[in-house]
Amino acid sequence: MLQNILTDPRKKKLAAALAAAVIVAGGWYCYSHSGNDTAPAKNIPLVRILTIGASTAASDSVYPGEVRGRYESNLAFQVAGKINARYVDIGDTVHAGQVLMTIDPKDVLQAVENSNAQLASAAANQKLAADNAARYAKLYASGAVSQAVLDQYNNQLEAANAVLRQAQAQVNTSANQLEYTNLRSDADGVVANITGEVGQIAAAGSPLVTVIQNGEREIQIVVPENKLSSVTVGEKAQVTFWALENLQAEGRIREISPIADQVTKTYKVRVAVDNFPAEAQLGMTAKVILAGTADEAIMLPIGAIYQITGQPQVWLVGDDNRARLAAITLGTYSGNEVTVTAGLKKGDRVITAGINKLTENQEVRILESGDQP
Repeated sequence: MLQNILTDPRKKKLAAALAAAVIVAGGWYCYSHSGNDTAPAKNIPLVRILTIGASTAASDSVYPGEVRGRYESNLAFQVAGKINARYVDIGDTVHAGQVLMTIDPKDVLQAVENSNAQLASAAANQKLAADNAARYAKLYASGAVSQAVLDQYNNQLEAANAVLRQAQAQVNTSANQLEYTNLRSDADGVVANITGEVGQIAAAGSPLVTVIQNGEREIQIVVPENKLSSVTVGEKAQVTFWALENLQAEGRIREISPIADQVTKTYKVRVAVDNFPAEAQLGMTAKVILAGTADEAIMLPIGAIYQITGQPQVWLVGDDNRARLAAITLGTYSGNEVTVTAGLKKGDRVITAGINKLTENQEVRILESGDQP
């Protein structure tokens, strides 16, 4: 049979092909089992960390604000009427006593004329009563009239004097009403807001112009009602300005509004700033970061606490990315967080997720953006 294969050309080619296939298969088997296998990948656990002191503030303690004057005057007319002139615009600088708006004084002028007429009438009656009292005093002295008659004319004089004083007071009131048709600034400052326009009927006492007085400035923020309990007067704050890069200022909460805005249900909070930057102009946008009254306290998620035999501990990550245990002292609990009163310092990197399967000095991989825990 071998002789037939060697003499038959077709069978000779087939045998050569089969021999080559056997050699290739054997070579592959030897290579795949030669001991050059790649070592299995190292299993390095992925953890999430929190760096103590690295975060400036929690997102719920950062508030947008606006540079405002500490003293602001919401000016209004003291009498009602139709606005017939407006002399200022928002941003204008004004001085104390400057007229900002006027209302039509027509009705008030009628009241002034009426009070002046009443004053003239009262003055004439008073003069007549005074003359009569003087004449009857002479007649009484000569015995021509009785004491009762003299008393009657003296009483008429006193009544006329009272009516005269009343008329004079009415004239003064009317003059004041006429002056009230001019809306004047009560201090030097800048016009911050205008809500009245020519032709509008202004009600007495309704604010129309807001003037920010020259002098001390501060930041106004608004705090939602569910965060108000965490804000206290005197709390420290860090202030930055959107338009002024790298400019920061230290402040403190000076005032918290006792009543919420009827529409937004937020509370206005004023932040006083010591050494207010001269570059920060009225109306500029600011960012206020509330530091908290207990800014030295360290808060950790409860899930970061690793407790063995009653001793609370946390896993820290060193510069070599290896985990190690550190004993801590716990304080009060607040929701899902707990205060750490001892055992940690600024800069420590605490593992907050992935602590269950760690061992001492184990290498870890820190969770980065895009990683899956």
